[in-house]
Amino acid sequence: MGTASEIPRHPTKAPSAEGAFVVLDGAALDADAVARLADRLAEPTVPAEAAARAERSWHTARRLAAAGRMYGRDTGVGANRMVFLSHEDQAGQDLRLLRSHAGGVGALLPVRQIRAMLAVRANQVLAGGSGLQPAVAQALVEALRLGVHPAVNEYGAVGTGDLTALAQAGLTVIGERPWLSDDAAPRPATGPAPQETDATFAVPAPVVLAHGDALALMSSNALILGQAALVCHDVDVLLRASHAVAALSLAAVSGSLEAYAAPVHALRPYPGVVHAAAEVRRLLGAPERPRATGRRIQDPFGFRAFPQAHGPALEAAAALRRMVAVEINCPSENPLISDDGPDGAPAAYHHGGFYAAPLGLALDQLCLALLQTGQLSAARLSAFADPEVTGLRPFLAQGPAGSSGMMILEYSANSALAEVRSCAMPASTGHTVLSRGMEEAASFASQGVRQALRAVDAYRLVLACELVAAVGALRQHPVPPPAAPVFAVLDAGLSPLAEDRPLTADVAAAADLLPALAAL
Repeated sequence: MGTASEIPRHPTKAPSAEGAFVVLDGAALDADAVARLADRLAEPTVPAEAAARAERSWHTARRLAAAGRMYGRDTGVGANRMVFLSHEDQAGQDLRLLRSHAGGVGALLPVRQIRAMLAVRANQVLAGGSGLQPAVAQALVEALRLGVHPAVNEYGAVGTGDLTALAQAGLTVIGERPWLSDDAAPRPATGPAPQETDATFAVPAPVVLAHGDALALMSSNALILGQAALVCHDVDVLLRASHAVAALSLAAVSGSLEAYAAPVHALRPYPGVVHAAAEVRRLLGAPERPRATGRRIQDPFGFRAFPQAHGPALEAAAALRRMVAVEINCPSENPLISDDGPDGAPAAYHHGGFYAAPLGLALDQLCLALLQTGQLSAARLSAFADPEVTGLRPFLAQGPAGSSGMMILEYSANSALAEVRSCAMPASTGHTVLSRGMEEAASFASQGVRQALRAVDAYRLVLACELVAAVGALRQHPVPPPAAPVFAVLDAGLSPLAEDRPLTADVAAAADLLPALAAL
């Protein structure tokens, strides 16, 4: 469990798109900054000291490689680690590694995820320790500035390094594969990347591959870390919006605030649970010790147990955010180039820091926690169908007798919830043995982050369905809601449930309102 200070209480304010910058210095990047770069709301800037640190690491690696044998520079990789290369074979080793490892398959990833990967990989190199030629990191930063990206396929990693994605990026950096424009129309989801660069947009100058660049570039989890940063950013918005949606639902059914009283949660002071209860009170303008309210002695779990179900999701998101902040600001390369070796001399440490079990477990925890709070969102939505709970007509219908009202939203929300449930199967339970037994396990964090991305998107729709019903019920409520911040949503453009009609557009509009609710 975290501490109360680790649970976000206010939205992170993103800078405006014009004149906004994110510093890539290998030390202070966070998930929200990665998202701003991924969404082109900011441009990267690199301090001189960070560039100098990457330069020193490169020169140190070259000296160490010249003085002794180093994995991936004068040896093969994986099970070929003990295959030592002649001087002639070393000359083409890096290009062979990039070409052989650029074998990703499946759909091309969305631009947003690829830009996140570029930001993370550049920042890791600027932390020092990679031994990578600084010109490669400079090309990644320039790609972010210019709005271009490499083509990267979805599948190719198992949580022990994003080898295929970064090899594809490497071939693009050296000019063997084309840069694609972030603004271009979507390309086919499968098949080889196009072979010609569109000359109508600027691209980084090709980098001449230096000895040791291939492994140094590929030895990172930059893709899954970039994706995890986007998960952190997006889920934070949704979890904060959930407080507002739950508060609206509670008011719409005249629910009791006793379950949110501060003394109740002081007995079990889990930070997330305490925060969730306090947020609902704040949004409804309720005191810490609210008097008994509502038409029932106690409400169904969806309304009564919201803090207990939602609090763990807040804590899981905070834990993932802390882990991402560590990983995107440290070198993960194998070998690690260190200036602090035996007797204070530089050293190359061969290690397993790229094994992403901590990240994979944190992603699994988040998906499980999203399922818990998502189930209660769907339960509250179902409660709006029941006149005994709402005091209104079945399904909040307002047309002739037998009208369906919001009936179908139960089906749509539970269909989306089923996706969250499937994503909550822990990816970290996977197992594989690769490279002739040299790599006899994997974290499968790459699968875990894909599940988290899908779970977040599906949870957004579950929450939007609940919001449509809550606003519809509040508008039918015989007693106007009291003055409180959360009720501003009633004037936000959602149409009343006045007659039976398709509700697809209503749910889409509600989903668009969630960031505004998160900012209340």
